[in-house]
Amino acid sequence: MNEMTSRCISTIGITAALLIAGTSCTTQQLYSTGQAWQRNECNKFIDQQERSRCLSSTNTSYETYKQQSHADKEPR
Repeated sequence: MNEMTSRCISTIGITAALLIAGTSCTTQQLYSTGQAWQRNECNKFIDQQERSRCLSSTNTSYETYKQQSHADKEPR
């Protein structure tokens, strides 16, 4: 993953955290908003390969994201 993609993903996390603190949106709505924002950012890439890599990370369903998130929090 390159620096630009990492920055985009980090920005999404920060944006989501700020939105959670200031609104009554559900986490699924926030996730969908973040995914749409990321797709828009991905479409700004001129290089087709870079754009495709970026867009592939926006295809994770909310349910899959939730499962991965809970798995990451479990003690090892």
